[in-house]
Amino acid sequence: MNRRRRTTGRGRKVFLGVAAAALLGGALAVGTGLGNAGESCAGLDAALRNNLNFIAGQQANPDALSEARIANRQAVVDLIQQRRATAGCTAEVRADAPVPPAAPPAAEPTTAPAKPPAQPPEAPAQPPANPGGGSNGNDPNGDDPSSEVICKGGTVTLFNEDAGPAASSGTFPIGTTLKVTNLDNGKSVTVRVTSPSGSCVLLNDAAFEQVREPGKFVIRRPVVERIG
Repeated sequence: MNRRRRTTGRGRKVFLGVAAAALLGGALAVGTGLGNAGESCAGLDAALRNNLNFIAGQQANPDALSEARIANRQAVVDLIQQRRATAGCTAEVRADAPVPPAAPPAAEPTTAPAKPPAQPPEAPAQPPANPGGGSNGNDPNGDDPSSEVICKGGTVTLFNEDAGPAASSGTFPIGTTLKVTNLDNGKSVTVRVTSPSGSCVLLNDAAFEQVREPGKFVIRRPVVERIG
């Protein structure tokens, strides 16, 4: 009778031990996310890589809870490594390389502001008339107190016109009286502007013949004076 009770007690202990082991294994599988199907090396390696990637992500972008998350995942990584060792897995598993952040979009080129139109050059100011009267120092003769030297630095040429001595001008209106002196020979001629032109002063044939040097068709050192 006693022997039967002892046998029954031993059977209950063995049964309880097996049941406890089964419960512990089930709890371990649920806690790590690994069941019987994950015992293959491929499954264990995948689970290890996922946890390593999670830890790497927390280390790259930490926050207030990153330290606790990393500690929990490290415990899972240690358990997976034990199961890999038991299963005979030998592959080297590491976290995946981090994906570089996308480059920011290129800024659109800005349109350069349009340049303002160029201003036309100002016309050179005409020399003022001699306020005190008399010669202003540029009159070679100095005998006309109302004369005014004009067209400084220019040359004087001629235009064809079969008439008495006259001039054309792009500076002075028709009817203006001018005195033109050739400094190379000292000759002068007094003419009236009878037509417009694109130059300061042009002499017609009759006026030019009175002041030009033989064989030359341009006065290179003229003095042009407005006298009326």
